[in-house]
Amino acid sequence: MAFDGIVVANLVSDMRQKLEGGKINKIAQPEKDELLITIKNNRETLRLAVSASASLPLVYFTNTNKPSPLTAPNFCMLLRKHIGSGRILQVSQPGLERIIELLIEHLDELGDLCRKRLIIELMGKHSNIIFCKEDGTILDSIKHVSAQVSSVREVLPGRMYFIPRTLDKADPLTITSEDFCDLFKKTPAPVEKALYQKLTGISPTVSTELCHLASLDGARPANELSDAEITHLYRMFSLMMEDVREGRFLPNIIYRGSEPVEFASIALTCFAGGDFQEKRFSDISALIESYYSEKSAATRIRQKSADLRKIVQTALERNYKKYDLQLRQLKDTDKREKFKVYGELLNTYGYELTGGEKELECLNYYTGKEVKIPLDTQLDAQENAQKYFEKYNKLKRTCEALSQLVQETKQEIEHLESISAALDIALREEDLIQIKEELMEFGFVKKRAPGSKRPKITSRPYHYRSSDGFDIFIGKNNYQNEEVTFKLANGNDWWFHAKGIPGSHVIVRTGGKELPDRTFEEAGALAAWYSKGRGNEKVEIDYVQRKHVKKAAGGAPGFVIYHTNYSLIAEPKLCLQEVTD
Repeated sequence: MAFDGIVVANLVSDMRQKLEGGKINKIAQPEKDELLITIKNNRETLRLAVSASASLPLVYFTNTNKPSPLTAPNFCMLLRKHIGSGRILQVSQPGLERIIELLIEHLDELGDLCRKRLIIELMGKHSNIIFCKEDGTILDSIKHVSAQVSSVREVLPGRMYFIPRTLDKADPLTITSEDFCDLFKKTPAPVEKALYQKLTGISPTVSTELCHLASLDGARPANELSDAEITHLYRMFSLMMEDVREGRFLPNIIYRGSEPVEFASIALTCFAGGDFQEKRFSDISALIESYYSEKSAATRIRQKSADLRKIVQTALERNYKKYDLQLRQLKDTDKREKFKVYGELLNTYGYELTGGEKELECLNYYTGKEVKIPLDTQLDAQENAQKYFEKYNKLKRTCEALSQLVQETKQEIEHLESISAALDIALREEDLIQIKEELMEFGFVKKRAPGSKRPKITSRPYHYRSSDGFDIFIGKNNYQNEEVTFKLANGNDWWFHAKGIPGSHVIVRTGGKELPDRTFEEAGALAAWYSKGRGNEKVEIDYVQRKHVKKAAGGAPGFVIYHTNYSLIAEPKLCLQEVTD
């Protein structure tokens, strides 16, 4: 999600504590739209990262340094000249706007005290970092905005700075109950949409949370709410704003599995339960750095795996079409037995024919019913019988060949679907290496040139520990499925797998002990999560002792057979924390 006013308020609260009274020690501009400001305060060195990127505007404290260009950009040089040794007097946020303002005191060329304002606007594609005099005159900005670019506001040296009021939004920190009620009675938009369209700094996620707290359907038109419902909504809203004013924040990230999906500075009870888990942070900067690094990693993995996904999907679509065609052709061979019977009946009753007949009507001694056999008038009975036997033999050969081809195509589809499932659960770049190796081995990807160095395999199976202390290992791909099942597991360990769908092998090491029910449930939930059934509410899981699982003869890596098993119904969820070995 983008920064909203509440997250910015959380940042401003944190920055006040850490920066006010501090002295700027260093200013760098590692990217064209990013600053790295080092501040010393209370014998502590702090590094503030400020990005005005259109795609990812950010402000947070970081311990990571970035290399700067050999020649500093003009904006960076200007900041160094004026506030390179300045003292931060105040950090503020106007209303609940996505704006952070630093008031900085410094000495000018004559040694007189002056004040400047460094304004950070976190507004998506309109984000900017603007350097002003105390009276608001713009000295420069990291992005210049001319009248040709924006008809609302120019951001150029010499212009006066002001906050653009493009939308008629109310200040959430000062709005009264009467104004709130009046606002909603005049708004036909859905409640959830009205909240973030009519109030500054409120994001769609916060709107969803407010509707959830007030037990309202966010899709209902706002002007259809009763006075009691609006009053109750305002009550929930005012309690949230009171927390913001008092600085009572709860930084947290919401995860679906291992992927971060949302973050906020308030509790997001609307995500409670289901596939979602909450992770809380004591520091908003740590949250931002963690969220965006993990989000970036997830995005990077999707990009890195895009080529492999395309290869797998193309091969799957080709095999689906081939499989359907083969099944139709196989169905056409079902009539071969009829031709065999026709030939036998002609050999039996053919003596009745005198020649030139178009059909023979006789008793089918297999069924006891009369049957009409079409005849070629140019052939005698024996030749007609031979013709039907030839059709029978041809279809029989076709059936045998197609049955084999259908089985091979089905196995290839299952193999490709298992690779697709492995791509879905890959979280790191090293996880993709083994998948690519498998695609190469089976001819889906061109093999590397002879003598080329094979990449080092660093990916390892997932390792969890159950609530009762039992180790659980999960394969990330077919090679690892084979590893956990036939190398890591002992005969009396328990093996879990989603029934009838591609998924990971899950092994629970028993250590010779009997597993409690809770461990079976946790292993089942993990087997459901690491399968193609992840998006379902419930998944049927087969489980059996490892000694009853056998490798499929001639099958692809990770393909097994078993004949006796137990079953359980599990909800797909990541119920345990991964063990870092």
